Amino acid sequence: MSLVKNAVLAVFSMCLAVSCFAQNAGIPAGGKWLESRSEDKMTAVQKIRFELDADNYLRGSDARPKVVLYCSDGKLSLGDFRPNARIAPPNRVSFWGRPEMKVRVRVDSSHSSHNWRWINGDFLAMDGDTVRQLIASNVFKIQFLSDDGPQIAEFSPGGLDLGKVKAECGLKPQKP
Repeated sequence: MSLVKNAVLAVFSMCLAVSCFAQNAGIPAGGKWLESRSEDKMTAVQKIRFELDADNYLRGSDARPKVVLYCSDGKLSLGDFRPNARIAPPNRVSFWGRPEMKVRVRVDSSHSSHNWRWINGDFLAMDGDTVRQLIASNVFKIQFLSDDGPQIAEFSPGGLDLGKVKAECGLKPQKP
């Protein structure tokens, strides 16, 4: 009987491990952050992704919003906000003619407005200063326009291993 029980437990454990690997769940990077690594097959450059899920769901969405930091070759490549809900069309154009959306950001007790690049209606590219403030904060909120009107994504970024982020992305935390 125990042999059957051990076999079932082993099969279940392997299925769980394969499932986690297939979803690229990542490893803990401190707090609620997850870290994932990959390597560019052509250049052998290490790519690291730090990902943080929001504390809340947005209207019209089944998935939580995310903030994702992409780093390669020891530098930040992109910091993006993925609301996982339909975002409104861009509400301004940058100096270079690129579509942007004006957002309101809360970092701990400080509020500021930013113009983030609007990327194909899927996500917003954050500016570097906001990313540096994000990694140093305990409260981070983003108010943006969606098809359903203004929405707020709430994050708890505290606990991130700042030494790891500095080593992998060259980022130093910044206070607002």
